[in-house]
Amino acid sequence: MKFGTKAIHAGVDPDPSTGAIMTPIYQTSSYVQDAPGKHKGYEYARSQNPTRDVLQKNLAALENGTHGICFGSGLAALDAVLRLLSPGDELISTNDLYGGSYRLMTKLFAHYGIKFHYIDLNDTKNLKSTINEHTKMIWVETPTNPMLNIIDIKKVCKAVSTKDILVCVDNTFASPYLQNPLDLGADLVLHSATKYLGGHSDVVHGAIVVKNQELADRLYFIQNAAGAIPGPQDCFLVLRGIKTLHVRMQRACENAMAIASYLQKHPKVAHVYYPGFTTHPHHKVAKSQMSGFGAMVSFDLKVNTKASANKILKKTKVFALAESLGGVESLIGHPATMTHASIPKKDRLKVGLTDSLIRLSIGIEDIRDLKNDLASALK
Repeated sequence: MKFGTKAIHAGVDPDPSTGAIMTPIYQTSSYVQDAPGKHKGYEYARSQNPTRDVLQKNLAALENGTHGICFGSGLAALDAVLRLLSPGDELISTNDLYGGSYRLMTKLFAHYGIKFHYIDLNDTKNLKSTINEHTKMIWVETPTNPMLNIIDIKKVCKAVSTKDILVCVDNTFASPYLQNPLDLGADLVLHSATKYLGGHSDVVHGAIVVKNQELADRLYFIQNAAGAIPGPQDCFLVLRGIKTLHVRMQRACENAMAIASYLQKHPKVAHVYYPGFTTHPHHKVAKSQMSGFGAMVSFDLKVNTKASANKILKKTKVFALAESLGGVESLIGHPATMTHASIPKKDRLKVGLTDSLIRLSIGIEDIRDLKNDLASALK
């Protein structure tokens, strides 16, 4: 089954009681049992919900996995992944990652005796020299947020193939339409389903997909025991969004390439970060492990100040100044003060995240309106 067909049909069957083609929202907390311990597969809604079950099966199919596990947000999903570790364990992460992930690692889990290393994961020698007997997990984010670096997933997985180390990939920026980390050797793939999977800026949701039964059982246990579950309405909204994921991503990627090319020629722009350019340092890797280059674009201004960025951020009309990404509408943001404010400035600057860096989430509007909006703001 091809991706577009899977997005609409995988895991989804007409409702057996009514024939409804859309999965019903099972808005219930309890299920009646025939006798103590004798039920229809559902005991309590924290543990199981039919709407959530359908979404979990659909997500597993999209990522070519066997089990999907849903959570109340992308960070709740990451929280569950980090709960697989124990005091004394160490995790190696990319040094260019979402500020919320960095905050959860450094401000919460570091207090529980887990050590985190932030390195350039494209440097295999650096990765191998950082690995030690306490290393239990590699955290890969690719494309990275917001510098749009591309990490070679196969290379990372090969570097730890002989060791008892889990590789988890945050696939939020790419979506399963563009990239399938499990096929490249990863053990877990994570999504902030708030973004491209939901696609309409109306739900907060997170998900993990695996293809190992033991790992799935551990994560289902955490899902139930910690209780950071999504409600059935949220699951319904993500299911609804996924049905158009492939067509939304096609249009958004086309728009992103056009916007990136426009910005690259603009006299007030110093640098454009977009893996679709052949000049991007990781373009070949992106081309080998992704079916497209995504709909995120970041750029630096020649006047490298926060004030210069603010002038543009305040002037756009079609691009909305807002956090998040992956919706049908285009968004503009300032990572240094918004999504990545929790990362110390010295660490942001090490990866090129300057005060003038602007991040764009390209939507599916008419490309002429998007270009005109940026042209007006850049005057």
